[in-house]
Amino acid sequence: MPVADVAASRYYPDRAERGNSADFLAACKDWDEWDKPAPPFQIFGNTFYVGTCGISAILVVGEEGHVLIDSGTDTGADVVLANIRALGLDPRDVRYLLHSHEHFDHVGGHAKISAATGATVIVSPEAVQVFVNGEAHPDDPQAGMHDAFAPVGKVREIGDDETVKLGDLELTAHLTPGHSPGAMSWTWWACSLPGDPPVCRRVAYVDSLSPISADAYRFTEHSEAVAAFRTSIDTVRALPCDLLLTPHPSASDMLVRLREGGLLGQGQCAAYADSIAKRLDARLAEEAGE
Repeated sequence: MPVADVAASRYYPDRAERGNSADFLAACKDWDEWDKPAPPFQIFGNTFYVGTCGISAILVVGEEGHVLIDSGTDTGADVVLANIRALGLDPRDVRYLLHSHEHFDHVGGHAKISAATGATVIVSPEAVQVFVNGEAHPDDPQAGMHDAFAPVGKVREIGDDETVKLGDLELTAHLTPGHSPGAMSWTWWACSLPGDPPVCRRVAYVDSLSPISADAYRFTEHSEAVAAFRTSIDTVRALPCDLLLTPHPSASDMLVRLREGGLLGQGQCAAYADSIAKRLDARLAEEAGE
């Protein structure tokens, strides 16, 4: 994908304000606390980490504003907003707010961030009512496990393989139910900021897809949900993916990869899909043997 030849503007962080992954590694540890503040840092090109130590929030900056994926908890949302400001950016320039899966630890801050930014909240069809009322989907394997969150109210629905476009930005939605009924993954081109050597890489922000449930839930009793889960795994395996990110940073070994030299690498989405398939198979076998 060609790199847009655009002039630097208020929509792009200055070079001195782009953050450093070394600072993130110094502040955070693997599987860290959900609300623990973390410094923001540039992941690649126009894509930045603005979440906490334990919960991802991804900011994609563009020539006409920004797109934010996930908000963390209600408390974590304050960290996200502070991190956007620490990059020298105005939260009010966030135009769209997207999500991975609709649990309070990843979207509990959506109401706060949408109010602070005025961003349009875009959600999957199965997640619409969850965002409107703040309560878990009745078919969610984890229904009853999580706290409710502040309702968002007004949302815009998006379907599979549809795109969110904002100036030079284009993010593609992939419905990936399994961990929750309304779970989504996203792909986009992360491209150099103005003044940097021109290069683009394909980023995939892939949902957790872990087969975790409430104690009484049995995946073996929900064949349609398992079939959808396997379809999601196949979808992830086929995604264009030079760089993998996940809602829990450690689920895709983000800190390990940063320590070992960087996040880029071929085959990351396929390997992640294979690991999830093994976990699902193990869960089904465990249930069958009970």
